Amino acid sequence: MASLHPELQRITEAIDRRSRNTRNSYLQRQRRAAGLQAVRAQLSCGNLAHGFAACGEDDKSRIRLMQAANVGIVTAYNDMLSAHQPYRDYPEQIKRAVRAMACSAQVAGGVPAMCDGVTQGQAGMELSLFSRDVIAQATAVALSHQMFDAVLCLGICDKIVPGMLIGALHFGHLPVMFVPAGPMPSGLPNREKQRVRQLFAEGKVGREALLAAEAESYHSAGTCTFYGTANSNQLLMEAMGLQLPGGSFVNPGTPLREALTIEVAQYICKISRVSGRCRPLAEVLDARSMVNAMVVLLASGGSTNHGIHLPAIARAAGLLINWDDLDALSKVVPLLARIYPNGEADVNHFHAAGGSSLLFRQLLDLGLLHGDARSMWGESIADAAQEPFLHSGKLGWRPGVGQSVDDTVIASPEAPFDREGGLRLLQGELGRALIKVSAVAREHRCIRAPAVVLASQDALQQQFDAGELNRDCVVVLPYQGPQANGMPELHKLTPLLGVLQDRGYRVAVVTDGRMSGASGKVPAAIHVSPEAAAGGSIGRVRDGDEMVVDAERGELRCLVDADEWAARLPQGAVEDSSEGVAREMFAGVRQRVSGAEQGASVLFVGLPNGEGECISY
Repeated sequence: MASLHPELQRITEAIDRRSRNTRNSYLQRQRRAAGLQAVRAQLSCGNLAHGFAACGEDDKSRIRLMQAANVGIVTAYNDMLSAHQPYRDYPEQIKRAVRAMACSAQVAGGVPAMCDGVTQGQAGMELSLFSRDVIAQATAVALSHQMFDAVLCLGICDKIVPGMLIGALHFGHLPVMFVPAGPMPSGLPNREKQRVRQLFAEGKVGREALLAAEAESYHSAGTCTFYGTANSNQLLMEAMGLQLPGGSFVNPGTPLREALTIEVAQYICKISRVSGRCRPLAEVLDARSMVNAMVVLLASGGSTNHGIHLPAIARAAGLLINWDDLDALSKVVPLLARIYPNGEADVNHFHAAGGSSLLFRQLLDLGLLHGDARSMWGESIADAAQEPFLHSGKLGWRPGVGQSVDDTVIASPEAPFDREGGLRLLQGELGRALIKVSAVAREHRCIRAPAVVLASQDALQQQFDAGELNRDCVVVLPYQGPQANGMPELHKLTPLLGVLQDRGYRVAVVTDGRMSGASGKVPAAIHVSPEAAAGGSIGRVRDGDEMVVDAERGELRCLVDADEWAARLPQGAVEDSSEGVAREMFAGVRQRVSGAEQGASVLFVGLPNGEGECISY
C-alpha cells in the first residue's frame, strides 16, 4: 500500500476543518447515547414484554438477557422491485444464523422502496428523490424502539441505501452493516437495449419490439446489471467499510450469496453493543470514509446521483462535503472501470474481471484510498481488497486477483481509461452543475451551440418529430429541481439526443433536474444550482442564446452581453405538480428542500452546528 496522495490528505483535512463544529456536535450526541445503560434495560417491563411478545420462547429468553445481542433488521423488501425481491427470505435466514451465536434478531421495521425503472417518465418519478428522506425517517422510527444492539439494513437501490444510512447514522452508537442481494444474471446486452430504444424514438420499431428488448434486459430477480445508482451504492458501501468485501455482485440464490448473508448476520453479533468489541457506526464513518467513497465513485464512473446523496449522508454524520471536493478528487483519480453506460460490460462482467477487490487494491497502491479508514469488517479498508469463496461448503476469504482479467472492463493503473475521474464540476453564468464524462467521447466534451429551451421532456419529442432539432443545439430544461417538482430523472431525453448525436450533430443537455447514468454518451450538465424555481440563472436562458458546455475546462456559460444578462428575469414556470399520485402530500417538502449540492433534503434545515448557530440552505 502506497503512502497517501497529498491531494487526498489536503481534501480530507479541509473537510475535517470545515466540519469541526457539526462533527463534534454529532459525535457528542452519539456518545451520550452510547453512555446510557444497555438499551433494553431502559425499558419498563411492559415495554419489554410488548417488544418480544411475538417471539418464540428461546428468543424471548435471549432478549431478556441483556448480554445477548438482539439484532434489528430494517428491510426494504417488496416483490415488485426486482433487486429487493430476494430479501423475502432474508429475515428468517438471519434469525437462524444469529441463533447459532446464542443471539436473536427481529425485523425492526420496513421502509418504502421505489423502483425508478417503473416510474421513469411518469408522475411518480417526482416522488423518487423525496423518498430518500422518507426512508431515512422510517429507518429512524424502526430503530427508535431501543430494542437493538446492532443493525442490519436490507437495501440496494437508488434512494434506499442512502436513506437507510442517513437514518442509521442517528443511531450511530450501534454497529450497522448493509446486506446486499446481488445482481440478476446478464440478459440482453445493454448496447443492444440502447439501440432498440433509439430505434423506437425514431419510430422505426414498435412498442412490442421495445418491450421485448426491455424484458430481455430486466428478466429476473436481482439488481439491474447496468452501473447506475443501485450498483454504485454497492461499491460505496464497501468503500465505507459497511458491507462485506467483494460480495456486492454475487448473484441471488447461489450458495455463496447465502453464505455471505449468514456471515454478516453472525459477524455483527461479534461486534454488537454488548459484545465487548463494539464498532459504532459513528466512529467507523468519518471524513476518510467519505473521501474513500468519492474516490471509488470517480474511479468506477459511478452515478451522478451521488453528487446529491453523498453530501446528505455526510451531513447526517456531521460532515460537510461539496462538489469542489468531488472535482478536486476527480483531477487526481483515474477512471479505471468501464461498465455500461460507460462501456459494454455490465456489473457481472466487472465482478468477473476482478471486481471491487481489484479496484480497491489498485487505488490503495496508488495512494488514492485511506487504507487506515475504519471498517466494520476487518481492521481497516486495507482489508477490503479480498474476495469471498466457498471451499467444501465453507466461506473463506482470499486476496483478489492481482491484475485485471479483462482490461476492457478494468484497466491497469498504468493505462487508465482516462487520467481523471468520471465526474466534473461546471461553473459559469448559470451557476454550478455536475457532468458525467466517463461515457462521453472526448470529441463531445466541449459543445458550443444555440440553446433550445424546453418546458418539459415531452416537448423534446414534439420538436424531434417535427424535424426542428436536426442541428447543433444545447437543450435547456429548467424547472426540474427539488423545489420545482422533486427533481425527477429525465430519461426521456437520452434516446432522442443520442439519435441526433449519431446523425453528426453536436448536442448537449443543461438542466436543474437529474439524469443519473442515463446521459450516457450525450454531455449533460445536470443538477444546475441554484435551480430555476429558486431564482437560479438557468431560468434566464432564451432560445437561440449561445451556450458553452465544456467539461474539459469546467465551464457552463451563456454567451450573452453582461448588461443584458443582468437585466433579464427568469422566465418559464413550474409545470403543475400539485396533485396526482399523492404529489400533494409533498408540497411542504418542495417548499423547504435544500439545493442539490446540499443534498436536496429537508432533514437538516435548522439543525444546530454545535455552536448555537444553525445550518440553513
